[in-house]
Amino acid sequence: MLADRVLSLSGVHNFRDYGGYAVESGGRLRDGILWRSAHHVEAADDDLATIDALGIETIIDLRGDDERQMHPCRRSENFAGRVLFAGGVTAGLAPHLQAAGGAIDAATARARMIDTYAGMPYRPALVATLRLYLSALAEYDAPSLVHCVAGKDRTGFAVAIVHRLLGVHEDDLMHDYLLTNTAGKIDERVSQGAAHIRDRYGAEIGEDAIRALMSVNPAYLDAALATVRRDHGDIPAYAEAVLNFTPEMREAMIDRLVV
Repeated sequence: MLADRVLSLSGVHNFRDYGGYAVESGGRLRDGILWRSAHHVEAADDDLATIDALGIETIIDLRGDDERQMHPCRRSENFAGRVLFAGGVTAGLAPHLQAAGGAIDAATARARMIDTYAGMPYRPALVATLRLYLSALAEYDAPSLVHCVAGKDRTGFAVAIVHRLLGVHEDDLMHDYLLTNTAGKIDERVSQGAAHIRDRYGAEIGEDAIRALMSVNPAYLDAALATVRRDHGDIPAYAEAVLNFTPEMREAMIDRLVV
């Protein structure tokens, strides 16, 4: 299943299809229409051509304004779709960078990641863009792509929300989240993240801590979902109250994405 999901690209990490999973009401998610990845800042020309062939019409960029300005994504000259983002400042920090401050060992790094995820359901820039994402999935019947920086934290949370709204079982939801740890060029992705972390915080951060920051862990996503359930009971109620996602929009999304 992993080989079928992951698109091997030279300059874009963690690019994969998160469709295909069975849903609780019967049927399964469509293949080839729900894509996720890391950013495309270092996308090669061949990467862009491969992405073009997927027919993606909507790209959802979960990064803040400052992140996009510092690291603009490459898009093909042939790309004629829409790029959605709500704006807002994130101090240039992806969650793994936010958690890295002072993280000098793996245990501290993991604890900081858990704390960062616990607040993720209410991050203003993320919430605002998730509203656009869910609205687009309910409205457009064409392939889409969601990404952040590493394609694992904000993107992982966004995909988990979409999966649950569509009826994907929580075991499969977690399975897809954890594919970040095995999909694509793992060592290259970790090394890239390590360079950014050490450039910001210093070279004393150990390799085990870097791995904890640049990987995903069930405890991370569980912390975000625990916040959702504590405040709203379940993901659909959170989506309705916080993401302005109506039952009618959910029905439309299911109609478009479940076969």
